[in-house]
This record gives sequence, structure tokens and C-alpha cells, in this order.
Amino acid sequence: MYRFLRLLVLLALIGGAAFWVLTIPGTEPEEDLTGLTGDATRGEVIFHAGGCASCHAAEGASGEAKLVLAGGMGFPSAFGTFYAPNISSNTEAGIGNWSALDLVNAMRHGTSPEGQHYYPAFPYTSYIRAEVQDIVDLHAYLQTLPGDATPSKPHDVGFPFNIRRSLGGWKLLFLKDGWVIEDVEGPQLERGRYLAEALGHCGECHTPRNALGGLQTTDWFGGAPNPDGKGRTPNITPGALSWSAGEIAEYLSSGFTPDFDSVGGHMAAVVENTAQLSQEDRDAIAAYVKAVPEVAKE
Repeated sequence: MYRFLRLLVLLALIGGAAFWVLTIPGTEPEEDLTGLTGDATRGEVIFHAGGCASCHAAEGASGEAKLVLAGGMGFPSAFGTFYAPNISSNTEAGIGNWSALDLVNAMRHGTSPEGQHYYPAFPYTSYIRAEVQDIVDLHAYLQTLPGDATPSKPHDVGFPFNIRRSLGGWKLLFLKDGWVIEDVEGPQLERGRYLAEALGHCGECHTPRNALGGLQTTDWFGGAPNPDGKGRTPNITPGALSWSAGEIAEYLSSGFTPDFDSVGGHMAAVVENTAQLSQEDRDAIAAYVKAVPEVAKE
């Protein structure tokens, strides 16, 4: 019996050590940023493409107030309610003292400057595909925006989901840097894929999730229940969305559908962002949406 207990203890120690090593928060090698400087003008494009203000501006903010990224917006889910943090240039409450590397680690690896895992309510599962240079440019732009001293609101997440270290295991399963749609041809579709799969993180809302909250990429853009349990985000694959590429691009610019309806809900904030992009970028997103495989309508 004593030998058996010793074996159990040894196995537990080995298992615990393996878990600890495997769940170490990932970071970007510092040399990947060697020689990179930020361009705030280009960073503004990344800001709009990434939809930063849609989540991090205060609820109800409009106009110039949407550039005050004080956070606070709540995102209910089956795992608890997550609150967008303050990412303004304030050095105490915001991220004004973050380096470009800190932002790269947050967006591509879901890792905080303190070495903690971020919850995937922050869509790093999409941002991992973003180019390091684009994130460095975004960092330069964020530093030009107003600071705000509002403290970030803590997430309302209960046990066991409040065990941050366990997110390392989640990342092993679901944090992948490859493209969902691997085979696209031509610069326009490549640009559209980059905007939709990486910066725009369209799949985070339009793709269903499994019981662990991971994206079911086999049903990419096939529609999903809203995380708050109210309604659905629509299937936007070619078999379900009959709009032409030109009509999709127009919707991303004006918010008007081919049926003369207007955008509503959270998508209204998305269109505010895509309207700031170039026509070429909106056309690229539209071309990509028309090129994804069809997912059967429910």
C-alpha cells in the first residue's frame, strides 16, 4: 500500500509539473520586433479594421467619444460576464505604459504584461493571424488617443472558469495561427481573408462554438447563437446569404441592405468601423465572404 501511495504521489507531481509547463503563457520572441517602428497613420487603419472602439469605448459613446477607450462594456456568456478593459493611453488605468511587444503578446498570444492568460472573450484566437508590423502600428496609434482614468471592471466569472492557468490548456486546443480557409487565389482574396479572419475577427460571432467555447471552424461563418442567449448571429455563407459581392461591400459602407433595410444591433458598430476602410478593403472582405464554403441553413 505504501508503494502504491508513493506511486500516486509521484504521478500527481509529474502530472502537475507537466500541466504547469504546458500551460505557460506564450509570448512573442523579442527579436521578431527588431527594427520595427510604429506608423500611427497605418495604425489607424488597423484600429478600424480590428473594431477596437466597438468593444473598448464606453457604452453609448458616439463621435469623438468613441476614441476614449475606457472600457466597461459587458459581454454575457455561458461562462460568465466579461467586461472590456480600459485600453486608453492612461498609464495607470489603461495601457499607456505598454510597449509594442506587450500589445503583440496580448493580441497574438492572449498574454498580459504580467504573464497571465487573457480570457478568449478578447479575440486573440483571430488576432494571432495579425502581422506583427500591423500590431506595432496599432500600438503607435493607440498612444495618440486620449487617456482615461476609469479603472477596468473585473470579470464576473465563477469557479472553475476563474482559474486563469487552465486557459493554457484551452489555448493548446484552440489557439492556432493557420488560416481557416487555406486555399484562396489572388491578392484581393488574400487581403479579404486577412481582414475577415485576422483583424476583423468575423468568425468570432458568425461561427458556432463547441461546449468548451472553441470555434467550430468546419462551420465557418455558418451562424451561431448569440453568447447572451438572445437570438442568433446569421449564417453568411453563400448558400444562406444571397447578396452579391457588391451588395455586401455596400452594406459594409452604408449599413443598408439590398432590401433597403438598415443595419442594427452589434453589427451597426461593425459597419461604423468598416465604413472607415478603403473601398478596396471592403471589396476584398466581400469577395472573401462570397468565397467561403457553403454551410447548410438550419
